[in-house]
Amino acid sequence: MSHETIEAIEPKLFRQLLGCFPTGVAIVTTNAADGRPAGLTCNSFSSVSLEPPLVLFSLRKASSLLPTFALAGSFAINILSQSQDALSGRFASSKVTDKFDGVAWRRGPLGTPLIDDCLASFECTVHARHEAGDHEIFIGEVKHMAPGSPDHALVFYKGAYMMLAESLRKLVLEGQLGTSDIDEAYRALYGTLLRLACARASEAEVDAIEQAVDQIEQHQGEKALPQRIEAMASFFSSIALAGHNEALQLMARTMTAVLRERMTLVIPAHPRPDVFPLRRKVVARLRARDAEGAAAALDEFITALRAGETGQ
Repeated sequence: MSHETIEAIEPKLFRQLLGCFPTGVAIVTTNAADGRPAGLTCNSFSSVSLEPPLVLFSLRKASSLLPTFALAGSFAINILSQSQDALSGRFASSKVTDKFDGVAWRRGPLGTPLIDDCLASFECTVHARHEAGDHEIFIGEVKHMAPGSPDHALVFYKGAYMMLAESLRKLVLEGQLGTSDIDEAYRALYGTLLRLACARASEAEVDAIEQAVDQIEQHQGEKALPQRIEAMASFFSSIALAGHNEALQLMARTMTAVLRERMTLVIPAHPRPDVFPLRRKVVARLRARDAEGAAAALDEFITALRAGETGQ
């Protein structure tokens, strides 16, 4: 009997693939032993049971607030609206000492902190707590709940707030985001990523970029548009990964969404064999670790694409 080798789960890829599942964003709050409010941003909130009404969230064992939540007998889940993205960042930051300073909140019937203007709030008593790898799972029994703002939910998807990606997508489809603005963004973002990649990328990562170029050139028929779009997206995504900067990778994912929308619905992506050498030049300069040359080659490539206003 043959046994297939099971590859180890690579943490970075695991986190990236988990990001494919869109999640809401909440702030979980409780009271410290001295009565002061405590809380943090969480996107691990989930419903568990209707009878009895149970919900859960998970907390890293390395979190400084784990002892606080472990000692508390109750907690509250505050579901954020898309207009509360600043609150999400505030409660997620380790640099903000007093998370509640300047934040409008009140105490609920259980005494837990409830943040004003959230979409909904759930006050819970601790029903159970379980260890799970590098996290602790807190299961709460809902004792009080209340609806709030009628706004849309703040959604996290592939490491970024979906609000941003959806806003850009809407501007693209409505023709309010001009070609020159998009091209300037690509030059700035991917030029920076190429410079970083020249110093940080492995040969395998450069190979992946070149493989994406191969795929683009192979899918040149008019009927191969979907494959060509995905290959183009892979080309830019591979550059982003090779840059090894997670903040810029988040921006790149949003720009990839814009790329797909433009090529599918705004500017038909006609075959452009005339730009093959320019795309290859980007890869060649990257493989030579020529940072300025790679960025200049990208600029030349984008300029050539726009020359005929046909896109690719």
